Amino acid sequence: MSNVSILGAYNTKFGSLVDVKDMISFKKKTDRQSFYELIYEAGRGAIADAGLSPADIDAVWIGACSPGRFVNQEHVAAIATGIDPALRFKPMTRTEAACASSSVAIYDAAYAIEAGRFGNVLVVGVEKMNLVDTPSMTQTLATCSYWPEEGAKGSTFPALFAELAKAYIAHYKLSESEWRAQAAHVAALMYRNAAKNPLAHVQNGPQTAAEILGLPDAGKGSNMMIAAPLRLHDCSLVTDGAAAVVLTSTTRAKAHRAKVVELAGIGHSVDYLPLSKRENKHVLEAGKDAVAKAFKEANITAKDVDIAEVHDCFTINQLLTTEALGLSADGRAGLDYIDGRFTADDAQVCVNLSGGLKAKGHPVGATGASMHALVYKQLMEEPIGLAPTKKTPKVGVTFNVGGAGVSNAVSVLRRVR
Repeated sequence: MSNVSILGAYNTKFGSLVDVKDMISFKKKTDRQSFYELIYEAGRGAIADAGLSPADIDAVWIGACSPGRFVNQEHVAAIATGIDPALRFKPMTRTEAACASSSVAIYDAAYAIEAGRFGNVLVVGVEKMNLVDTPSMTQTLATCSYWPEEGAKGSTFPALFAELAKAYIAHYKLSESEWRAQAAHVAALMYRNAAKNPLAHVQNGPQTAAEILGLPDAGKGSNMMIAAPLRLHDCSLVTDGAAAVVLTSTTRAKAHRAKVVELAGIGHSVDYLPLSKRENKHVLEAGKDAVAKAFKEANITAKDVDIAEVHDCFTINQLLTTEALGLSADGRAGLDYIDGRFTADDAQVCVNLSGGLKAKGHPVGATGASMHALVYKQLMEEPIGLAPTKKTPKVGVTFNVGGAGVSNAVSVLRRVR
């Protein structure tokens, strides 16, 4: 892809944007920022950041995972008319691909620009997850699994990613202490990065692996087991939030901006939905395929990547996505994190300077758009939170995953001016 660029971007504050009145049942909740308000804020912010007026937007895509269950709202795309009256009568479309919903929205918008149908397109990713109680939230997310074999039989997403972790541990013959050390170093780095990100959900998490490893296994303040071998600090949070980008042609962007960030390559690769059909669970096979497609289109290798936002819904997936990108050799990502790689001070490549899904937060439908927005801001030298200290990034990658390694969306963003 050589003629689609991001013209503007915006990310709302991520967090649990509700007030809880009943601290026993957690069922009596009031909204502090609604699903609709999140869309309006992100959309208006991205249009303003692009230096456009709403009348300049030709079409809108919205990525959302399960608003029908989370907030009782389907027919989501039409909500974008509330961003500004000038958007009335514009074509609007909603996409769904579990946690990759808004990356797919970005791709559809990019294809429409490439086709010449639209000039400027607004893409919003959004999810409001915290209004429902925990059992309802868990079941809603489980509908993104293969229901007959997984969700219907009680498998949650922590349990599904635990299967990937077990396969990884077995394949690379890790002891329990080796696995826990690798996972703890990943989680601690994400907490440290998020502490510098004013938009992050978690800004006061444990800052070192030693702190995490020293927590008790049960009780208040523990690192309790959620789905063996995944513990509390291996898991991302239930988050509310939205993000948006404005896409246009690179030709148009160059006429409009002194700095231009192009969507240089796309890799969209989907694996079997049932985990039972995938033999090599220790590796993201479709993820590697998506990486190869995106890198080929952008004409880069892993060595060209300066900054990456990867899908660390669980610590195991941070290891898997880091390896699928070629930033670590297979089976070595955890050791690289232990060695202090991928921080803001890494001379080669920085990973999840935002704090990642683990600590920035994971409002599932918003995650892909958020990754694109944050990498775009880094490449524009307008970072939100930490920035690389050793060099000015020119090439960034987003790696967004829907389901347990199912819908893999990899984008290469490149500063072209």
